[in-house]
Amino acid sequence: MSRQQNTEHGVSHIFAAEIDDSLVPWNLPAKELLRLKSEPFTKVDGLATGNIVFNEEGKVLVIQRASSDSMPNKWEIPGGGVDDEDPTVLEASARELWEEAGLVAKRFNHIVTEGPDQKPGQVYPNSTHTKKWCRLSFDVQVESCEYVKLDPKEHQAFAWATEAEITDQLIGDSRHPITNRYMRALILEAFRLRKAVRETGKTAPGKNESVS
Repeated sequence: MSRQQNTEHGVSHIFAAEIDDSLVPWNLPAKELLRLKSEPFTKVDGLATGNIVFNEEGKVLVIQRASSDSMPNKWEIPGGGVDDEDPTVLEASARELWEEAGLVAKRFNHIVTEGPDQKPGQVYPNSTHTKKWCRLSFDVQVESCEYVKLDPKEHQAFAWATEAEITDQLIGDSRHPITNRYMRALILEAFRLRKAVRETGKTAPGKNESVS
């Protein structure tokens, strides 16, 4: 990935994450992907990204939406819209990971779908149902999981969750409702792919279809 300068919150930071070869077709500017005639890029107004981060214990990072935002108090993965200024979708993903969780992307491993038989790209409406977005989500290795720093305007809490806790949407005695069933399926598929990586040693397991 090429280097991108980020000056959010007055802090200069350079992203230079590695990418797996399977992700090269996705490492394009949003405008190029949106010009494609194939699914999931037909009839969508913009692209968004999602970052699935596992810590050394094999738990996934989920963050809680602010009570003042749409879908208040629900849980999701870090991510957000791809801006026109973002050189590529993956650099936008790295930027969003930094802005929403204060984590630095070290390596993009593979794309994650909503299930083993699903194609990449999760299409969903905005909060006013006036536009449609396509979210591309990636398994991301970060430099360190030790410190998570949230943007309080968007998220109010974070947690590291096991597969069972995502399935039950319950961590300890506390309810952790996921934003929707599609987000939940996405996270659970990430756990499945992670197991496949450990079993096969491959860096990009599963049905990671390329852009056509």
